[in-house]
Amino acid sequence: MNLTHLDENQRPKMVDVSDKNETTRVAVASGIIEMSQDAYDAIVNETAKKGPVLQTAVIASIMGVKKTSELIPMCHPLNLSGINCNVEELPELPGFKLTVTAKLKGQTGVEMEALTGTSIGLLTIYDMVKAIDKGMIIRNVQLESKSGGKSGDFKR
Repeated sequence: MNLTHLDENQRPKMVDVSDKNETTRVAVASGIIEMSQDAYDAIVNETAKKGPVLQTAVIASIMGVKKTSELIPMCHPLNLSGINCNVEELPELPGFKLTVTAKLKGQTGVEMEALTGTSIGLLTIYDMVKAIDKGMIIRNVQLESKSGGKSGDFKR
């Protein structure tokens, strides 16, 4: 199997996408953060000392999507056309599910951007309430779906 991020001398390289067709590409990723009831209540009731946790996490997710190529070595800088973040309350855990959608019209996909945005958003939630609960668990960060490009569509 040939790895696309290695050249013929086994040196790292960024894949050349110049011959790929420009298509609309969309990726959706999600993840969950589980926490204590006290931390959950502080977020839902907006009493966390560091400010509005969920709104801050959404902004952090958007920033994470936009900065992916600066964090993941072989990712291309992208001209994104849209980013959407949704936070779902999961009182039964207690915790939250964060879903990030990244979209563009281009020659390479946006899976890494959606996954990075999800991770950064969840880490932001952790950061903002870690004074209440250091035992929070971030889990199930995963690609939910992707469309566009040569490899076709994927749906979990």
